[in-house]
Amino acid sequence: MTKGDIINIVAEGTGLTKLETSAVVDGFLATIGYALQTKDSVTIRGFGSFRTVHRNERVSRNPKTGKEMHVPDRIAPVFKASTDLKKLVNKEQSIE
Repeated sequence: MTKGDIINIVAEGTGLTKLETSAVVDGFLATIGYALQTKDSVTIRGFGSFRTVHRNERVSRNPKTGKEMHVPDRIAPVFKASTDLKKLVNKEQSIE
Protein backbone atom coordinates (compact mmCIF):
# COMPACT_ATOMS: atom_id res chain seq x y z
CA MET A 1 0.00 0.00 0.00
CA THR A 2 1.32 3.41 -0.92
CA LYS A 3 0.75 6.85 0.55
CA GLY A 4 -1.63 7.53 -2.36
CA ASP A 5 -3.65 4.43 -1.50
CA ILE A 6 -3.92 5.57 2.11
CA ILE A 7 -5.08 9.02 1.00
CA ASN A 8 -7.75 7.48 -1.25
CA ILE A 9 -9.08 5.19 1.49
CA VAL A 10 -9.16 7.92 4.14
CA ALA A 11 -10.80 10.39 1.71
CA GLU A 12 -13.54 7.86 0.93
CA GLY A 13 -14.12 7.08 4.59
CA THR A 14 -14.21 10.68 5.82
CA GLY A 15 -15.86 12.53 2.96
CA LEU A 16 -12.89 14.90 2.68
CA THR A 17 -11.40 15.65 -0.71
CA LYS A 18 -8.19 13.92 -1.73
CA LEU A 19 -6.41 17.28 -1.57
CA GLU A 20 -7.57 17.87 2.02
CA THR A 21 -6.74 14.31 3.04
CA SER A 22 -3.31 14.61 1.43
CA ALA A 23 -2.62 17.75 3.49
CA VAL A 24 -3.65 15.94 6.70
CA VAL A 25 -1.49 12.90 5.93
CA ASP A 26 1.49 15.10 4.98
CA GLY A 27 1.06 17.13 8.18
CA PHE A 28 0.84 13.96 10.27
CA LEU A 29 4.03 12.52 8.76
CA ALA A 30 5.86 15.86 9.04
CA THR A 31 4.92 16.08 12.72
CA ILE A 32 6.33 12.61 13.40
CA GLY A 33 9.50 13.51 11.48
CA TYR A 34 9.92 16.77 13.41
CA ALA A 35 9.42 15.02 16.75
CA LEU A 36 12.07 12.43 15.89
CA GLN A 37 14.41 15.14 14.61
CA THR A 38 14.15 16.89 17.99
CA LYS A 39 14.80 13.55 19.76
CA ASP A 40 11.22 13.33 21.05
CA SER A 41 9.23 10.11 20.88
CA VAL A 42 5.75 9.66 19.40
CA THR A 43 3.29 7.18 20.89
CA ILE A 44 0.02 6.29 19.17
CA ARG A 45 -2.05 4.09 21.46
CA GLY A 46 -3.15 0.88 19.81
CA PHE A 47 -0.63 1.35 16.97
CA GLY A 48 2.90 1.76 18.30
CA SER A 49 5.67 4.18 19.12
CA PHE A 50 8.39 5.93 17.16
CA ARG A 51 11.68 6.97 18.76
CA THR A 52 15.33 7.42 17.89
CA VAL A 53 18.35 5.41 19.00
CA HIS A 54 22.06 6.16 18.73
CA ARG A 55 24.03 3.66 16.64
CA ASN A 56 27.77 3.60 17.38
CA GLU A 57 30.33 3.69 14.60
CA ARG A 58 31.52 0.30 13.46
CA VAL A 59 33.48 -1.55 10.83
CA SER A 60 31.34 -3.46 8.37
CA ARG A 61 32.09 -5.66 5.40
CA ASN A 62 30.77 -5.23 1.85
CA PRO A 63 29.11 -8.60 1.16
CA LYS A 64 29.87 -8.38 -2.57
CA THR A 65 33.58 -7.57 -2.39
CA GLY A 66 34.48 -8.56 1.17
CA LYS A 67 36.17 -5.18 1.63
CA GLU A 68 35.93 -3.60 5.09
CA MET A 69 34.02 -0.31 5.33
CA HIS A 70 33.74 2.28 8.08
CA VAL A 71 30.14 3.05 9.10
CA PRO A 72 29.96 6.34 11.07
CA ASP A 73 27.83 6.76 14.19
CA ARG A 74 24.32 7.99 13.54
CA ILE A 75 20.85 8.50 14.94
CA ALA A 76 18.34 5.93 13.62
CA PRO A 77 14.54 6.06 13.79
CA VAL A 78 12.89 2.94 15.19
CA PHE A 79 9.27 1.81 15.43
CA LYS A 80 7.88 -0.56 18.03
CA ALA A 81 4.45 -2.02 17.29
CA SER A 82 1.86 -2.08 20.07
CA THR A 83 0.43 -5.32 21.40
CA ASP A 84 -2.91 -4.42 19.77
CA LEU A 85 -1.27 -4.01 16.35
CA LYS A 86 0.61 -7.29 16.73
CA LYS A 87 -2.63 -9.08 17.60
CA LEU A 88 -4.41 -7.48 14.64
CA VAL A 89 -1.66 -8.56 12.24
CA ASN A 90 -1.85 -12.09 13.62
CA LYS A 91 -5.66 -12.03 13.30
CA GLU A 92 -6.20 -12.40 17.03
CA GLN A 93 -8.51 -9.38 17.17
CA SER A 94 -10.66 -7.41 14.75
CA ILE A 95 -10.31 -3.81 13.61
CA GLU A 96 -12.13 -1.50 16.02
